[in-house]
Parts: sequence; structure tokens; C-alpha cells
Amino acid sequence: MTQAKTKKPKKECKKAKAAQKKRSFQIALSEKLSLKQAKVFAKSIKLQNINPISPELFEANQFFPLFERLRQEDPVHFAVHEEFGLYWSLTKYEDILAVDKNHVDFSSEPSIVIVDFEEVNLPLKMFIAMDPPKHTAQRQTVEPSMSRDNMQNYEGLIRERTQFILDHLPVGKPFDWVKTVSIELTTLMLATLFDFPFEERHRLTRWSDVTTAVPGAGIVDTEEQRRDELFECLSYFLEMWKVKQKQKPSFDLISMLVHSAATKEMPEMEFLGNLLLLIVGGNDTTRNSMTGGVLAFNQFPKELDKLKKDPGLMRSCVAEIIRWQTPLAYMRRRATKDIILRGKHIKKDERVLMWYVSGNRDADFFERPDDFIIDRPKVRQHLSYGFGIHRCVGERLADLQLTILWEEILKRFSFIEVLEPPIRVHSSFVKGYRSLMVKVHPK
Repeated sequence: MTQAKTKKPKKECKKAKAAQKKRSFQIALSEKLSLKQAKVFAKSIKLQNINPISPELFEANQFFPLFERLRQEDPVHFAVHEEFGLYWSLTKYEDILAVDKNHVDFSSEPSIVIVDFEEVNLPLKMFIAMDPPKHTAQRQTVEPSMSRDNMQNYEGLIRERTQFILDHLPVGKPFDWVKTVSIELTTLMLATLFDFPFEERHRLTRWSDVTTAVPGAGIVDTEEQRRDELFECLSYFLEMWKVKQKQKPSFDLISMLVHSAATKEMPEMEFLGNLLLLIVGGNDTTRNSMTGGVLAFNQFPKELDKLKKDPGLMRSCVAEIIRWQTPLAYMRRRATKDIILRGKHIKKDERVLMWYVSGNRDADFFERPDDFIIDRPKVRQHLSYGFGIHRCVGERLADLQLTILWEEILKRFSFIEVLEPPIRVHSSFVKGYRSLMVKVHPK
């Protein structure tokens, strides 16, 4: 007797199909496709199946062709991720700029990443994920530390530290640029900003990595581990808070938060949220741009010759490094009402991701956007720092650190040779590097 076939429930079939799509996608990425192969893959996948939030896409560095296709065929793209749910992707420069500037129709509350912190039992609050007037009051508390005048106070210290680190590099021998230079320089600056004990400064790097890590991808194993480590961060800074309360106001970030009327009574989870915002902002943006610049000059060595001949291009060069790298791939907004954008109906409370990493490669705004060109027109109009009320509060400090780094590199080395492909971060939010093996050549 033949056994009658039984139909699987619809939900089970959908789950099976979704799992199959994910397996096919991961297999394609694991093959380490060439750029040409990645473009073929991007064209072959069905448009509705493109899911740019997938961390695997960024770790494998295979996202640019997919974003190029979205810009051409579906610039306001709807997707559903099996873990994160539904969201819209904005991939064109002009759309991203318009939404970033419109904090009334597109709110940053409750989160600037795709996941809500409450969903992982971590109810963080931070001023970048707030709307005015609370956002304005809290942002103004820390802005003085990033003023133009204060950059002059930091310049000598940053240059001294940069000189020390570069002077102690093993010339002619392989080493990891991320660990030896990028992490060390940014961690030293973070410790200064927080008046954090220097002997324990690498805790700041760890807390930054833990904040943005995908559980199970090598940094933390579970959300529970993440919460435990971030609560350790909170406990540590609460002790610093108590000390600063007894001291006269000073110019470090903790003292500013302690003595400001807008922040001195903030709840503990709001304090932790703002701490992590400042730690991640001060760490990941600069750290990954420091590494991305080395990679860019290896791929476009004529640009290094151009900079050597004309050091006056340094300001433009730093902006191009940050555009080309785009250290934070996206920022999230929430529609506060039903909105029509390019004919697409975005419903109230739906999530909208502004893909800076795509807008910075939009050929309708930047000529030859995939190339690294240190004297390109409009380069300072890149999206990496954002626009509007949430524009990066630390952009001056990031620009200063990168400027000094490359000024000092040019004094010492003829070239920084990349020895092997970088190991990238498993994240679709932080577009960064875990490792970059290099060798420096003296002048």
C-alpha cells in the first residue's frame, strides 16, 4: 500500500523555504567571491530576497553590488529578516539626506539600530535615540568637549601619542595594524575623554566591542553575556560618578554629565546608554577609519603619491577616507506617520534604515564612487557623520586624529604594505576590521 502524502503546514513550509534561502546565501558568501562573481551573484538573486541587514554580507565584504542593484532598481526597499522582522532600506544619497534631516517625520526613538534594546532585555536610553527637547539638552551637555577650541587642547597630546606608537612599530616586519595602531590610539583618546585609568583603558575597547557584537560571532556568546559585561561597565562608571560628584566640575565627559542640570539625575540605564554611545562613537568610527585608510591607499597607491606631492590635500584626504570607509553602515529611524517615498507606502512606526554605506557610493552624487580619490569634489558632503540634529558630535575629534596620524605616517614611512586581506567584523552596523596584517617601509 502506498502511503498518502501529507501536506506540511503553511508556517512550516515558509520556515523551510526561509532556511533554504539563508543556506544558499551563506554558501555563496563562504566561497569568497571575487568582485566580478559578487556582481553576478547580486544580479542573480531575486530582488525581494535581498536582505542587506545580514551580518554575513558585511563580514564577507559582498554588500556593495547588492546595494548598487537596490539603488538602480528599488531604492526604497522592503525586506523581512527572520530574526529582526520587517524594515525599509534607503539606498540613494538624496533620500537618506532628506530623512536624516527630518526628525519630525522620522524619529530616532527608540533605537538607532534595527533591534529595540527592550527586545533583548536591555532597556538602554541614549541621546542619539531621543527626540528634542530631551535629546537637545543631553547633547549640549557633552558638546563642549568637542568644540574647536578644545581640539587645540587635544592636538599636542594626540600628536605625541601618535609619534610614540609609530616610532615603535617593527619596521620591515609583519604586524597587525588594527591591534597595534588603530585600537591603541583610539583607546588612549577614550581614556582621556573619560578621565579613565590608563592602566585599565582596554576595558573601554572591550565594552565597545561587546555593545555592537552579534552574539555567537566571536565577541560574546549570548545576550545574557552581553548584559552581564555591560552591567560591569555600568558598575565601574557609577563608582567614577560618585567620585566626580565630590570634585569640582572638570572637562572630562563624566564630570560634564555629573554636573549638568540636564543629566545629573538621569536613571542608571540612561547613564549606561549614553556611556556606550560615547564609547562606541569614540572607538569604532575612528578606529575603523584608521584601518580603512591604510587599505584604501594600498588599493589606490597613486593617491598616496598625490598626497605626498601636495600635503595641502590632507583635509580632503581625511574626508575621503571616512566616505570610502563609512565606519557605521546605517542608522535607523521610525516613521511617525504614514509616508509615501518614491511611491512606496511606509506605514507609521515602521523601521527605516538609512544605509550610509550605500549613499556614499551613489554615482548620482559622487563621480566614480567606488574609487578612492583624495581630491574629489563635494567630498565633505559624505554621509558618514550623518546630518541634522543627530550629526556626529565627535566629528572634529575624529578628523583631527586621522589628520595627525597621516601627517606623522608621511614623515616616517614611504608605504604601509597590506600583506593579506583584512578580517572584517561580523556586523551590518559597524563596518570594521578585526585584523589587518601589514609591513611598514621606511622613507
